[in-house]
Amino acid sequence: MTHDHDLVLRPTAAQTEAALNPPPGRTGGDLVVESLAALGATTVFGLPGQHALAVFDALRRSDLRYIGLRVENNAGFAADAYGRVTGEAAPLLLSTGPGALTSLAALQEARAASAPVLAICSQVPTAGLGGGRHGHLHELPDQAASFRGVVKSVHTARTQSQIPSAIAEAWTSALTVPHGPVWVEIPQDVLLAETSIPVVSGGDTFPEELPPRPELTAVAADLLTRAERPAIVAGGGVVRADAAKKLRRLAELIQAPVVTTYGGKGAFPWTHPLSLQSWLEDRHTTDFLEDADVLLVVGSGLGELSSNYHTFAPRGRVIQIEADLGKLESNHPALGIHADARLALQALLETVGERTDPAAPDRVRQVLDRVGARIAAQDLTLEQDVLAAVRKALPPRAPSFWDMTVLAYWAWSAFDAKAPNTMHSAQGAGGLGYAFPAALGAAAADPTHPVLAVSGDGGALYSVAELATARQYGLNVTWLIVDDGGYGILREYMTDAFGTPTPTVTDLPGPDFVALAESFGVPGVRTSPETLETDLAKALAAPGPSVVVLPAVLRMFAPTHAE
Repeated sequence: MTHDHDLVLRPTAAQTEAALNPPPGRTGGDLVVESLAALGATTVFGLPGQHALAVFDALRRSDLRYIGLRVENNAGFAADAYGRVTGEAAPLLLSTGPGALTSLAALQEARAASAPVLAICSQVPTAGLGGGRHGHLHELPDQAASFRGVVKSVHTARTQSQIPSAIAEAWTSALTVPHGPVWVEIPQDVLLAETSIPVVSGGDTFPEELPPRPELTAVAADLLTRAERPAIVAGGGVVRADAAKKLRRLAELIQAPVVTTYGGKGAFPWTHPLSLQSWLEDRHTTDFLEDADVLLVVGSGLGELSSNYHTFAPRGRVIQIEADLGKLESNHPALGIHADARLALQALLETVGERTDPAAPDRVRQVLDRVGARIAAQDLTLEQDVLAAVRKALPPRAPSFWDMTVLAYWAWSAFDAKAPNTMHSAQGAGGLGYAFPAALGAAAADPTHPVLAVSGDGGALYSVAELATARQYGLNVTWLIVDDGGYGILREYMTDAFGTPTPTVTDLPGPDFVALAESFGVPGVRTSPETLETDLAKALAAPGPSVVVLPAVLRMFAPTHAE
């Protein structure tokens, strides 16, 4: 009797010949590159450094496409976006010490947003490992320790024979739900040494699925079927699991209104009669969700931004579907279902009973009308007009990437993403400088759509060096910079908290961004709120990178969590 796990694929004659006679001149760096190609990678991001040069040298002998950015953190953001857009693990090549540490903020964002990034970094020579102070360039007592609390998993290869397996193991970890960034490090001497190990050709990995426990989905289906006022909160897990269609079928089947979190933008159609859109930072939405007798939370941990700054206090029964075990019931008691959103929603669709509730769309309209009236009373026409102009200029399927800036905070609540997996921001970890390098990564992943990046002038200063990257690779990214002469949102926060901002802290005398873009060979235009739609649409329609600068001071709508 033969069992499946006893089957071994036998090499062909050609594979045997290639294994017995590998090409000369290969190093440990080639094993890294060959491993990535065997796993299905086609594009890598990174920045060279002395200890990692063997990997970058091996790229010459590979078909992998290399996108080199100017700052390691920006390379991490680009890989993050590539992973979000494609659902594939995005390789990120880094060098020891300062180069590696510079990527930490990007890897934190990837972890918070469950973006699959495969970071591969060099280490000091093997003799320098073990925590001693040998004085090697870039030496850290324990480099992996700096990343262990940030990434999903850490993997090491101390010999050349360990490289293919360590990278395959890391790849599997990055793509096992919840997705996330992983860390692999290899000493410099292992990368540099010539190798007689055969060319890496086998790379199949099978990330484990995370199905729900059937007894839990049975209880959840019963609760939803018998609910009088069900509601759904759809988070980023729905988008990452490609489960938007299943979510819509379930919402329609049980007539449950749906609100999407900021990370879940596009998970539910914006204009659907059951859509509460994304007005989470609003007391009317919070009150509605608190009144639900059964609240289904899919792919969200109900963290600070998804709970109106932890003021949300549900009175009914909560069902939480979450792939990240650490987030399950971390903020509210619930029927916790540890599962991938797609598999859990499918299980509910197979077991839930149909509900009829003709009044549900009316209740949704009442909430949206109250939200609209609250915003209309605050004299925020400029902000709404600017956001509407961006939406009109951006093609429906074109992805957009938003920095931590006032217009992005508006977009979280008020922007129609049109489709799942098209609107992304740095709201997972909340760091500055995300939008433009992330947009470059998305453009590298899919050149068939223009990509929009939106930054304030403060965030833009983090990533202006990547104008050179955009120009070098001809990436089709339009960068909208809203220039208010400082950290606009921090001005508002300081005013709210202390009565006045500190100008030396919040004001930024910045460059002429149009002239700066043109100095990199990137076309730039200065626009106005009245001409923004036309100028932005023109820039998006033109091939290659471009910059549109909008001098404007935008304000946030009044918060409701303080009421």
